[in-house]
Amino acid sequence: MAVEAHATAKYIRTSAQKAGLVLDLIRGRDVNHALATLRFARKGVARDIEKVLRSAIANAQTKDGFGGDVDRLFVAACFANQGPSQKRIRPAPMGRAFRVVKRTAHLTVRVAEKPTKISAAPAAAGADAPARPKRAGAKPKAKPQSRGGSGTAQAKKTAAKKKEAKA
Repeated sequence: MAVEAHATAKYIRTSAQKAGLVLDLIRGRDVNHALATLRFARKGVARDIEKVLRSAIANAQTKDGFGGDVDRLFVAACFANQGPSQKRIRPAPMGRAFRVVKRTAHLTVRVAEKPTKISAAPAAAGADAPARPKRAGAKPKAKPQSRGGSGTAQAKKTAAKKKEAKA
């Protein structure tokens, strides 16, 4: 059974779209590589995401059934949901006012443990594996027809006709 843990940081002062750009960089990676990526990312929200990732790793270590090897953890899922927005007023020319929206986001990172590989089972299964059955009603794939390149049969026939006409 693989151990799974998550951590969430709420009301982070950034937009969910900006946080999503950084979260896309670490999704599916092992935690050490993800931490290194966040360390050198040139976005301000990367520090907040790094904190959440470290918290998720710590949560996984305290779970029952954890193997103890942090190197086997990877980022299973990470996403940013939109939080509440603060509306503010900014003075504008001629007595008008512009609205400023200060957005927040809820950052969630889920880590999971990679399953252990059993070395004996795949070797035996690959040797005597039966042929995969075909789909019912499946048609054989047709080869793509060429549109008349220099090495096609049609081009050779045309070249032969030209030679006969000259002779």
